[in-house]
Amino acid sequence: MRADPSGSGRPRRAVGAACGIVAAFAGLAVAELVTAAARPEASPVAAVGAAAVDLTPQAVREWAIALFGTADKTVLTLGIVAVLAAVAAGAGLLAVRRLPAGIAVAGGFGLLGAVAALSRPEASWQDALPSLAGGLTAAGVLALLVTAATRPRPDRAAPGGAWAMDRRGFGRLVVSVLAVSSAAGLAGRRLGVHGSAGATASRASLVLPAPTVPAPPVPAGANLRVPGLSPFITPAKDFYRVDTALVVPRVDADTWRLRIHGEGVSRPLTLSLPELLARPLVEHDITLCCVSNEVGGPYAGNARWLGVRLADLLREAGVRPPSRGGPADQLVARSVDGMTLGTPVETVMDGRAALLAVGMNGEPLPFAHGFPVRMVVPGLYGYVSACKWLTELRLTTFAAYDAYWVRRSWAQQAPVKTQSRIDTPRPYAALRPGPVAVAGVAWAQHRGIRRVEVRVDGGPWQEARLGDADGVDTWRQWVWPWEATAGAHTLEVRATDGTGAVQTGVRTGTVPDGATGWHTVEVHVRALG
Repeated sequence: MRADPSGSGRPRRAVGAACGIVAAFAGLAVAELVTAAARPEASPVAAVGAAAVDLTPQAVREWAIALFGTADKTVLTLGIVAVLAAVAAGAGLLAVRRLPAGIAVAGGFGLLGAVAALSRPEASWQDALPSLAGGLTAAGVLALLVTAATRPRPDRAAPGGAWAMDRRGFGRLVVSVLAVSSAAGLAGRRLGVHGSAGATASRASLVLPAPTVPAPPVPAGANLRVPGLSPFITPAKDFYRVDTALVVPRVDADTWRLRIHGEGVSRPLTLSLPELLARPLVEHDITLCCVSNEVGGPYAGNARWLGVRLADLLREAGVRPPSRGGPADQLVARSVDGMTLGTPVETVMDGRAALLAVGMNGEPLPFAHGFPVRMVVPGLYGYVSACKWLTELRLTTFAAYDAYWVRRSWAQQAPVKTQSRIDTPRPYAALRPGPVAVAGVAWAQHRGIRRVEVRVDGGPWQEARLGDADGVDTWRQWVWPWEATAGAHTLEVRATDGTGAVQTGVRTGTVPDGATGWHTVEVHVRALG
């Protein structure tokens, strides 16, 4: 084989790598187009990313959440694209020397995406089509470009030898491939948006009924209004999101159904959203917390939820809790993307406000937070209680079935631990001597917070002033006035829950059932003058 089509001596490696990357771009664009006819989760990047999340060791996953926060999915997606670009460049390099081998690598990556897509929960054979189409396209485009770039030119070949493009002709070919690929990718995006238009319209047109049991007004003294302190009610746009969905499911409320079945269910139910909304609705303020939340971490939020009492639905289906002879002790919730969460039946039916939520802060659930229906159970970490995009509830036992996170080293049952957090001052803040408001939030859902204490530099504990309580299922704000003196200082906080149990100072990690320890903040107070 000869050099690139310019004949100027440009290294073949650069041409080969460029051909591989352009071919990969074409493959992804065509895959995007085919994805519009399947489902968003079937996209090669989404499918490979989801498989990567499943295969990632728990310690690495926790490290990524701690380092990147809620941007972890964006970082993962960028990482997959970077790896794909590197593989594509390698396939191009290989193709200029051994064309069949390079084509095989390009097509093989599409096959890998198809396998990843088929490995997902709820997958069907159609989910393999985007990756297969993308792989075939990448292989075909790579063959076209490399052949055009490396065939002997007429002025260097024997009479009747093969024709090859000059630099200008090759450039036009590359531009044409990029233009067609861009058009395909854009069409796929637009068709995908059109495909989710029904979901968007169903949310926009949904008018939530007034609650049969409205929540009382938030006490005036619940919000202490200290600068830098988390608001008592977390706006939906600021509410934390931790899940495994690289593509947020957009469920059409008009076609949504919920199935309730399993052990001890004498009257199985299948409900549409109108049928669910026709039942009595309850409004309740509940703080949610992720088990991945490190001590002092941001993965907690408080909202006003509207929904149907889950215990009432289970009783309607004939379910009895284990304490009353029911055979099932686990309620397995399944999301439309196949995620499973296991919740103790006894907890759901013990009288607390366990909800199938349809509203958040007076509006239908945002897509990112589970529209049209999600679970909310106060007192349990989200991974065992807060299934989003809910589509199925199955009664079984903990002995018979391990839900998604339990299979990945987390505990089967996970009551929320007492936690407190310093929101202000921020770590390593530079302060002036004098009065400083040390403030934050504390939570122990379904037990409530009785007391919060702060200490400076390991000194005696000082009791903070608490904001008014809004029941036992929400966090409480607190503030402590500190007369700051010059120098470096360490602030610590601990809480006492409604049972009188004091938050432990023993530091543990998040696995298997939530972090413990006192939140500590280092600050520096500048000397005047």
